[in-house]
Amino acid sequence: MAAALVYQIFSSSALVSLGVYHMVGSSRLYLKLPQSYSAKPFHPFPFSSSSSSSRLKHLQLYLLLACLLVAMAHHCLSSFDSDPLLKGRTPVHQFTSLQSATVCFLFFLLSLALLLSDSFPSLLPLPNDLFFALAAAFFFLLSYISSSSASLQSSDLQAKCDSISARISSLAALLSVALACQPRLFLADLGLGAALCLQGLWSLQTGLSLYVDAFIPEGCHRLLDVVRGVESSTKCDLQESSLRAIAMLDFAFLLHVLFAFIILLVTYAVVSKSVGVRRLGSYEALPTAVPDHNNHIQMKSMTGTQA
Repeated sequence: MAAALVYQIFSSSALVSLGVYHMVGSSRLYLKLPQSYSAKPFHPFPFSSSSSSSRLKHLQLYLLLACLLVAMAHHCLSSFDSDPLLKGRTPVHQFTSLQSATVCFLFFLLSLALLLSDSFPSLLPLPNDLFFALAAAFFFLLSYISSSSASLQSSDLQAKCDSISARISSLAALLSVALACQPRLFLADLGLGAALCLQGLWSLQTGLSLYVDAFIPEGCHRLLDVVRGVESSTKCDLQESSLRAIAMLDFAFLLHVLFAFIILLVTYAVVSKSVGVRRLGSYEALPTAVPDHNNHIQMKSMTGTQA
């Protein structure tokens, strides 16, 4: 149970950090070059322009690859846990965990391809629109797996958490499709970072609602016979308690949407204050009056004639 909660906190912090970093990088790029802005899947780490700090350029990708390796290891290890509460006679929990590990592996390959493309452009040229298209396909696949897992749950509480996670993944997929088709959509790029933050916040809410007694809705409880806290380890006794718990999760989701929106606004405001908003014409020098020597000569000749 503690291991499952620790993983939810880990994935939450990783997703929120990735989303905030993406919003910061997108905002900096847009505010510096609003006319030639184009969405990028990777933003180099700041202060890495000098030769001594060039190794920090891909720090984001290194951390992302490490987090994906941890996620794959967690899903692979949890696939060996028995879960007698899931529907079906086949080891459903094992297959759903392996599906999640496979999606993490696909994102790992995509991140590795992005790292190789930026480090060795001649070896693996990866256009930005192709990256966003592949990311959209993987987000749709993640949404499908979450929806499938929700339909297999015997716990309404766990099913609700999985269904909301599937919707957030679908939102990220739609934003990635928009960026693949029109990379100049700054709002879509900023919204993708906010969607990652929202997924991270909801991952934390899922861990608290399923594995922490103080946050489990009233009328629901953890099952002691499910030792390691796999899916369906938290159930509600009565139908009324289940409906109340689902309504509370819907309200919690709205609060997390509000938190993600506040993070977006604060991030953009801080970056715009530090970078400076360069709108069209705001920093253009005013035209200086150049003295017209021809008119000056004509005026002198006219005054001389009149005299």
